[in-house]
Amino acid sequence: MSTALFRWRSAAAALVALFLGSGANSARAEEPIKIGILHSLSGTMAISETILKDLMLMEVADVNAKGGLLGRQIEPVVVDPASNWPLFAEKARELLTKDKVAAVFGCWTSVSRKSVLPVFEELDGLLFYPLEYEGEEASYNIFYGSSVPDNKAVPAVEYLMSKEGGEVKRFVLEGTDYVYPRTSNKIIRAFLKTKGVKDEDIMENYTPFGFSDWQTEVAAIKKFGSSGRKTAVVSTINGDANVPFYKELGNQGVKATDIPVIAFSVGEEELAGLDTKPLVGHLAAWSYFQSVNTPENKAFIAKWRAYTKNPKRVTNDPMESAYILFHMWVQAVQQAGTTDVEAVRQAMIGQKVKSPSGFEVVMGSNHHMAKPVMIGEIQADGQFSIVYKSKALPPRAWSPYVEANKGKVADWSWPWVCGGCTSPRFATN
Repeated sequence: MSTALFRWRSAAAALVALFLGSGANSARAEEPIKIGILHSLSGTMAISETILKDLMLMEVADVNAKGGLLGRQIEPVVVDPASNWPLFAEKARELLTKDKVAAVFGCWTSVSRKSVLPVFEELDGLLFYPLEYEGEEASYNIFYGSSVPDNKAVPAVEYLMSKEGGEVKRFVLEGTDYVYPRTSNKIIRAFLKTKGVKDEDIMENYTPFGFSDWQTEVAAIKKFGSSGRKTAVVSTINGDANVPFYKELGNQGVKATDIPVIAFSVGEEELAGLDTKPLVGHLAAWSYFQSVNTPENKAFIAKWRAYTKNPKRVTNDPMESAYILFHMWVQAVQQAGTTDVEAVRQAMIGQKVKSPSGFEVVMGSNHHMAKPVMIGEIQADGQFSIVYKSKALPPRAWSPYVEANKGKVADWSWPWVCGGCTSPRFATN
């Protein structure tokens, strides 16, 4: 073969390889970006979690309609762990290994998050968790979208103790029997002791998920509150157990003027299934309410109702948190130019999103974000009248009211690079 012919054939082969390679790259570029949506669509938590699945589908559809992400469509993979905590872990593993999702958005209860956490850490996946929770955790593989006791439960209890909040002296800590209520109440107890509240002025009670026979518990609350000193209930009851709980409060005539209930897990969606007239004046603590009067929130509500084709469909706090996390992830992927987990994880820190409540929310290096606490009072129409709103409060993943947490730091940036240590992982000199 002549040298000229050899060179011509080599050049032709190179061109064919380049063309075929470009085609393969083009095909890969057009493949959708898969994300997992991991929320209970059946079982005791479906009353709360289904709305977050719908919110995620709305936001994905919006991004896709605008051209997608990195020139690719986002494909949501929706699974139903059915309020079954081991099934959460099983479904999370399938999403990461079988479906090859770039990220997972999901979980509501802390027990579901605790169930999936080892899976995400083992497989180095990313979970975006939209609920307020008990703190005492900071994972390299989780971004937390809502509040911890430090910037929700503690300031909410402080509000109850203030003149504005009714100068409450005695507290009923009523919760569902799992990690979030028990750990939150441990922190609340420790805080109350710093304020001089004695053990005999705190009543603590837990019931199972889906609990429905509230007569005895509500009677005990009434008895505890009959001492003549102002009493309030701090409720960490989760899921559909809230429906019979509030009904029983009404049945036994427990009025907000006598024993107010402040709920940490009841929002507009849960109230949609209740006759709220007997509940007027009871409270909830969140970082967002549908009644927030901002241009961003009006647009958010209008978009949601147009998407659901329901002019009465409500919004709530976990929806806002899910919205913030999703948009931060989109921005981080755009900034990184890839869905690679490590690149996106680094790009997430410092991401800013203007929330529907009007706050510019920033993802911190501890994978948490500063948010306000708002106290809302239940109205007859199932909405909340906001009676108190703080500035954005910085979250501390490890509560300073727990003695064992002294000196603990959550910071995934250099030189700390840890979720709960007392000294930096890397030397700074």
